[in-house]
Amino acid sequence: MLPAVGPDNEHFWRGGAEGELRFLRCDDCGYWIHPPQPICPACLGRSVGPQAASGRATVHTFTVNWQPWYPDLDPPYVVAIVDLPEQEGLRLTTNIVGCEPDDVFVGMNLEVVFEDWEGVWLPFFRPAATANPTPDELVKDSSSRGVAERAHRAVEIGERKAVISGVGQSQVGRRIYRDPLELTLDACLEAIDHAGLTRADIDGLSTYPGNMKVPPGFSGAGIAEVHDALRLELSWYSGGLEAPGQLGSVANAIAAVACGLASHVLCFRTVWEASAQGDQGRAAVTMGGGGGGGSYRATDFLQWTLPFGAPSAANWVAMMAQRHFHTFGTTRDQLAQVALNGRTNAARNPKAIYRDPMTMDDYLGVRMISSPLCLYDCDVPADGSTAVIVSRADRGPDLRRPPVRVEAVGTALRGRPSWDQFDDLTTMAVRDAAAMLWERTDLRPADVDVAELYDGFSFITLCWLEALGFCGHGEGGPFLEGGHRIAPDGEIPLNTHGGQLSAGRLHGYGFLHEACVQLWGEGGGRQLPTRPEVAVAGAGGGPLAAALLLTCS
Repeated sequence: MLPAVGPDNEHFWRGGAEGELRFLRCDDCGYWIHPPQPICPACLGRSVGPQAASGRATVHTFTVNWQPWYPDLDPPYVVAIVDLPEQEGLRLTTNIVGCEPDDVFVGMNLEVVFEDWEGVWLPFFRPAATANPTPDELVKDSSSRGVAERAHRAVEIGERKAVISGVGQSQVGRRIYRDPLELTLDACLEAIDHAGLTRADIDGLSTYPGNMKVPPGFSGAGIAEVHDALRLELSWYSGGLEAPGQLGSVANAIAAVACGLASHVLCFRTVWEASAQGDQGRAAVTMGGGGGGGSYRATDFLQWTLPFGAPSAANWVAMMAQRHFHTFGTTRDQLAQVALNGRTNAARNPKAIYRDPMTMDDYLGVRMISSPLCLYDCDVPADGSTAVIVSRADRGPDLRRPPVRVEAVGTALRGRPSWDQFDDLTTMAVRDAAAMLWERTDLRPADVDVAELYDGFSFITLCWLEALGFCGHGEGGPFLEGGHRIAPDGEIPLNTHGGQLSAGRLHGYGFLHEACVQLWGEGGGRQLPTRPEVAVAGAGGGPLAAALLLTCS
């Protein structure tokens, strides 16, 4: 799977013809720029041009990929993020060649070697016999920022003008082969009824990611389809992919309600990935999973990952997990508790896809996908739809039940919007979303009674636990160890419906649905022994994240 080469990136993809690893560099301040941009992010200078780097690097993190994504690329192989000595933070994704996968380690010294693929010179790296050179000058990114606690930026916490008035969920299953629009309408109509509203009350629509056909099954319906099917009269609507994760669409609805653009916004998210992939496995619906042939050429972020056999977030998150393991001593036995806890909770959820018990031996014995992540660290493709209604807080008397109040929202992204260029690969955008959330409330982590946190991959859940302050950064492994702290009777009950690892990948909205169900005391057999009063729902991973802090009325 090769990149599309053009004037903006040919210096990188064709420099290998002359044996050079080339990046853009600012003529004014000397800052190295990757991926390429027409302006220097350090000094905002516009005089930038290609320059050859030393071709040396060290392993920042890596994963051994065991999943056969492409028919012409056999696993196992090593995907790595490497640091270049020219500048702190100058990194790229690549493959490690010239050694066995088991011989790769964080900090390994490397040298570039190029291979010509149809005129595209792919930069791979092999072990170097000598130490890397020390740069004469290290130019640091002046725009990098930490996540120190900040004062409230808003004069008014506007989200408190919004409530969640109702939720709905369709049939959920594996390969149920139902019309995804029908699933969407099932969830939407259930949410409207749950809130005690009618179609005539709905004057707003919001969804993520909007109507899109690629990858197959990722989106079941967009704004126009639901608008027309329900014959709604709308004052406001929004649907799109560029948002702070899946719950960004709910945050948009909260903002619309808070500023008076709508009174009742119907938010929905639908997937049918299980039916879309059929019996061909997840590679069938993964970008680039069809193989390296044909006319397709990767662009945007995927041009930096697909050529190296890393088409999936499983690879990208695995490298983050590996860096956390290396830095803090986290272990697979500790991470396993996310999956084991989810399976235990799923047994009490009649809609969960996988409800049979799982043991530690089961977890450790299942096949590896991309080290250190195994099959049970990856969520389960599913078909289903979830809907929530965001209403004006002053409409409470019109509702069927006391609404769930929105205490605070976190949507910040204060690092680079990238899977491999984020400043700290032991965490992700969840760090910034969580920091913003706590900046907007006087409640603290100890006040939270239940946490419904994204587990598209189990390591993302660990990052959410750390970012939200249930444990310190780097302490997620010991916090999870044994599983007792996250059990229904533990310090912070986690993913009481089973999460996406066992209940099914409803892609973010399922966590908000479950948080509301628990606050309303409507969880049935999985309802917590003591009805919670404060819940947090977080969704997203990598450069996408949003969190909502919710309270009972």
